[in-house]
Formats: sequence, C-alpha cells, structure tokens
Amino acid sequence: MIHLYNTLTREKEVFKPLQPGKVTMYVCGPTVYNYIHIGNARSAVAFDTIRRYFEYRGYQVNYVSNFTDVDDKIIKASHEMNLSVPEVTEKFIQAFYADTDALNIKRATKNPRVMENMDEIIAFVDALITKGYAYEADGDVYYRARKFAHYGQLSGQAIDELELGASERVTDIDQEKKEDPLDFALWKKAKPGEISWTSPWGEGRPGWHIECSVMATKYLGDTIDIHAGGQDLEFPHHENEIAQSEAKTGQKFANYWLHNGFVTIGNDDEKMSKSLGNFVTVHDLIQEVDPQVLRFFMATTQYRRPIRYSQDNLDEARNNLAKLKHAWDNLNYRVANDATTAPLTAADHVWIEQMAAYQMKFLKAMDDDFNVQNGIAVVYELAKAMNRYAEEATVSRGVADEMLHEFMRMIAIFGIEFKNEELLDTEIEQLIHERDAARTEKNFARSDEIRDQLKEQGIILEDTPHGTRWRRE
Repeated sequence: MIHLYNTLTREKEVFKPLQPGKVTMYVCGPTVYNYIHIGNARSAVAFDTIRRYFEYRGYQVNYVSNFTDVDDKIIKASHEMNLSVPEVTEKFIQAFYADTDALNIKRATKNPRVMENMDEIIAFVDALITKGYAYEADGDVYYRARKFAHYGQLSGQAIDELELGASERVTDIDQEKKEDPLDFALWKKAKPGEISWTSPWGEGRPGWHIECSVMATKYLGDTIDIHAGGQDLEFPHHENEIAQSEAKTGQKFANYWLHNGFVTIGNDDEKMSKSLGNFVTVHDLIQEVDPQVLRFFMATTQYRRPIRYSQDNLDEARNNLAKLKHAWDNLNYRVANDATTAPLTAADHVWIEQMAAYQMKFLKAMDDDFNVQNGIAVVYELAKAMNRYAEEATVSRGVADEMLHEFMRMIAIFGIEFKNEELLDTEIEQLIHERDAARTEKNFARSDEIRDQLKEQGIILEDTPHGTRWRRE
C-alpha cells in the first residue's frame, strides 16, 4: 500500500483512490511570462516522478496541470516586450514544453488555460455570489473568507493570524472595497488598456485563485484524489482554492494535498525565485548541462525535502548516473555477444530470487511517501548485481533480460532512459579492429597509439574478458 503525507492532516495516510485503479491528480502549473527556472522545474519533476510511480504500481493517472495565461506579471511583460498577452503566453508555453520535454517530464493529460475557461470561471464566481460566499464591489468580486468554516485548516493558521497578515497586505483602496481584510479577489475590474472580458460585474479578469478551482473541478470532478504544488502555494493559493471549491460544490475538494520543497541556492540556502533574482532558467542550464543529469539531480531527492542547487551536487548526480549507465552497458554487451539461451540453472534461479528481493525492497521504499532516496539506493544495489552478473563465466539471456527489464522500469520512474550507442563510423570500427590485431601480435605501441587517437575523438575503449567495448566520453 502507498502511504503519502497529507498536508491537510499533517499525517502519513494510506492512499485510497476515489475509483479503484485510477488517480485524479491536479498540479498547479506555471504563470507563463518567462522561462521556467529550476525551482519551477522541481515541482514538475517531483510530481511527474510521483505520477510515474503510480503508473509503475498499475494505476491509470488522469494528470491535469494548468497554465496561468492571465496575470499582472503577464500584462507587465506584454508591455515590456511590446507583444499582446496571448503572444507572450504562447511564446512561454511553447518554451515550457521544450524545457520539460528535455527533462523527460511526461505531458499532462490536459493543460487547460485560463483564457479557454472564461465562461466557466464567470459562472463559478456567479454561483458563489448566489450562495452568499462572494460579493461585488465597484466591479471587483471578493470572497468572504470568514464565512468558510474551515478557512486556515490547510496552512494550519488561526483566523486571527490570517486577519493580521491580510491587514498588512491590503491597500487603502482595497480596504475601502472589502468587507473584511481577509477577503480575497475572485474577479478584478479591468484597468485602462488591460486585457479584459465582459462579465455581470463589468469588464474585468479573474483573480489568481479562482482559475484552479474551476479547472480542477471541470476536468477532474468536484472531488479529486490529489492536489499538488509547491510549499509556497499552501497559503493563500491552496487555502483559497479549498474555500471557493467547497463553498460552491458542497463537496470535499481534494482528499490528499502534496507539497514539494524548494530549490535553494548559495551558502545561506536561500529559496530560488524570480522575485529574488537568484534563479537559473532551465532554458539556459540545459545548454550547458545534460538534461538527463539535471532531471536525475532533482528526481532523486524526496519531494518534500529541499534541494540545494550547486555545481558539486550536479557533478555528483552526473557521476551516479554514469555508474548506472555503465552497469546497463556491461550487461547489454554480454547479452549481445555471448549470452546463452539454455534452460536456467540452479545458479540462475538464485539470481532471479535476488531480483525479486530487490523489487520488494524498492516497493517498500517508494510506497513510503515516494521516498526516492531509499528507492534509488536499491537501484544502485541492482546495478552492482548487474555488474557482478556480467562478469560471470556464463550469462543466461533469461536472467539478464529480467535484470535489464526491471532496472529500466525502476529508473524510468526517475525519468531516466538509456539507449544503445549509435554505430561507429567505418573508420573508427577499422581502428578498433586494427588495435585488436595489434594486441594479439603484442604490438602494444600501436595498440596504445590507436587508443589515444580514439580518445581524442571522444571514444573510450574498455578491454574486458569478453572483448573490447567502447563508449562515448
């Protein structure tokens, strides 16, 4: 059974889906006015890894993640870039896909956009007014936060503390319009020159929080299994989503709330964010760092823990990933060259039993709130076993195929895929054959000369008891 930490209850709970074998999952997506930084990517990687593990366990996952394509920051960017709001958002939505594809993040089942759901947003706000949970004030519409009995439950804050914090954030103009400092905007009156839509309250656009309530319930239902996002969204965004959604539907909004830790940077472990100006975009970073290394770096830290971004940590991820690739290459080489298809021996069955033990150990680790650090430790153990098996005098294709299959299934959860190296150029193939002949003739000077020549071209040779292997540096 999968156990996960529910932010709403502050406890680990057994995961019980609304429908057996299916998971409905909503993850708050980016505001598309710039390239995503690795702090944004951390959330996408974390919940893609969780999604992949659910699928590994046999679940069908309906995964919805939105694009916020109407926002103050987007409007500001459109003025600075001299582009329309739709032009800005389309540019950065395509950039988001390019960056997340590079990180091998699976596309969502659905990526709804605010502009595509404006009629539903207006209807949702109107329903809250009808129920007495919202009110119009000079073209703006606000939600009566205090009217919702459980307001503050998700973030674990008392209503008086929330009121004090809200009072400090409210401008004099907002204060004049609001019944209570704690109330928040569902609909904003348009300012001159801003993009807007016609509503019963005049020209305007949605507040930030309402969009996710509308799109989550529209595409996944009034109650969903999992709602997820960064820790910084607990309050006010997710708190407000619960209040809006449950007031409108009368149903529990989400059974489980998952929140990922931040990416930190520098000696002070400062949170990486655009507002602090200390961010590194994925767009820039993947020009210098193998995207698979960056993915592995982020996917192998448990989702609730912070990740410290540093060159040393990237280098460690690169080295660990190379070790896994080496183990995969070793065993593949034996399978391709001299694996036997004879019936399994008693010794082969011992290896098969060890595989089953690794699988159980992996499941135990990952079932514990997606503990990828313990999970990847099992993968390392399996890689060592693959190396040992590759050195056996006789290798069974049946055992090797089983090892490779399960190894690939496990690392796929972390978003990692290995492929066989492309065929060598004819010239390089000839050099390897010539070197093999030189070694046979004990012409070690020529053998070393060819090795060095190939190394200059990025081809690394490895002499094994089963022949010469190569890999690209």
